[in-house]
Amino acid sequence: MSDTPEKHIKPAVKTALEMGPILAFFAGYIALRDHVFTIAGTEYSGFIVMTALFIPILAASTFVLWRLTGRLSAMQIMTLVLVVVFGGLTIWLNDERFFKMKPTMIYLMFGGILGVGLLRSKSYLSLVLGEVMPLDMAGWRKLEFRMMLFFFGLAVANEAIWRTMTTDTWVKFKTFGLPIAMLAFFMAQSGLMARHSTEVADEDTPE
Repeated sequence: MSDTPEKHIKPAVKTALEMGPILAFFAGYIALRDHVFTIAGTEYSGFIVMTALFIPILAASTFVLWRLTGRLSAMQIMTLVLVVVFGGLTIWLNDERFFKMKPTMIYLMFGGILGVGLLRSKSYLSLVLGEVMPLDMAGWRKLEFRMMLFFFGLAVANEAIWRTMTTDTWVKFKTFGLPIAMLAFFMAQSGLMARHSTEVADEDTPE
């Protein structure tokens, strides 16, 4: 999927497809959190029911995004796979802990991938973001090192929150805290991107 040239769609549509399932999970959880549903003789909390609904919602939005853009990023594909796996375990075992572990697994996986790239002197991040953030190799290595630490930090934060705080707190952290943290991280890298951007060099080079 990643080898297909990406078709351009409106940023608002892309954002809605990416954030829509998360916001739908949050809204559904708030509406169902105090309810218990009996299905085939087994009681399920509102959290478990919303997890069951979240899986097809995310799958549908990911499919639509692929149809509109012609490609999916490795992060989108792996996120969908882990949601299906950990969401399925949550429903099958009727245990919400598995779904709460899912962000931890995602961030450990991406942090590990970046770490392997750094050890092998390969820039995996540039393969994904090179078109939108043209940086020299020194810039990519610095950004990847910082992002690796950031992902590991998010994994630790997710574990600390779901293990020590209420489900309400974790849902709010997952819905709002993680996206805000990601946005803040990239905003904090603006200086690095400016110093290592290759666009300036290209503009200064005579044709």
